[in-house]
Amino acid sequence: MPDNCPICGQAYEPEPGFYWGAMFVSYGFSVAIFAISGVLCYYLLGDPAVWVYVLTVAVASFALMPLVFRYSRAIMLYLFGGVSYKPDAPRKSPLEQPSAS
Repeated sequence: MPDNCPICGQAYEPEPGFYWGAMFVSYGFSVAIFAISGVLCYYLLGDPAVWVYVLTVAVASFALMPLVFRYSRAIMLYLFGGVSYKPDAPRKSPLEQPSAS
């Protein structure tokens, strides 16, 4: 993940350790994945053995891990980072320096 937005220069990490809170958002996503995959397994496979539930939940969790990681960080940034999307914001490079004239 880059340090700043390439378009507007917004810092993606407002303070050190900011994304530790994303672990709680990720936990919520994981609980939802566990519940949904368990219910789908029950209804689609007709109450299979316990090892089928464990395997189904594990595969679903590992398959969706990249999405959970990205979306939990994005949600954390939008909720608590003071970041909002402004489509007509001026483009600015994070490397721009004020001129010394």
